[in-house]
Amino acid sequence: MSADGWVSDEDDEQDGPLPELQKDLFKEGLSTAISSLPEREQMVLSLYYDNEFNLREIGEVLGVSEARICQIHAQALTRLRSKMSDWVGDEDD
Repeated sequence: MSADGWVSDEDDEQDGPLPELQKDLFKEGLSTAISSLPEREQMVLSLYYDNEFNLREIGEVLGVSEARICQIHAQALTRLRSKMSDWVGDEDD
């Protein structure tokens, strides 16, 4: 498996450029989906995943409770799952 955990080097050699193209298209789709989220949800995701803030710290930055940040984060993930449903399988299957 490669360092980023997406595809193995062995698969890359066997399947040609397809896995890399799929990965690039997924990243592009995810970026578009994130861009379409409300600004507050984008901010929470950015602070949490890019800046590695915890929920309490994000709450302090945005002036709301940790519990509210948890709700906003969960809502953002739900929206992303919905927008990316073509890319990710249904967990109930």
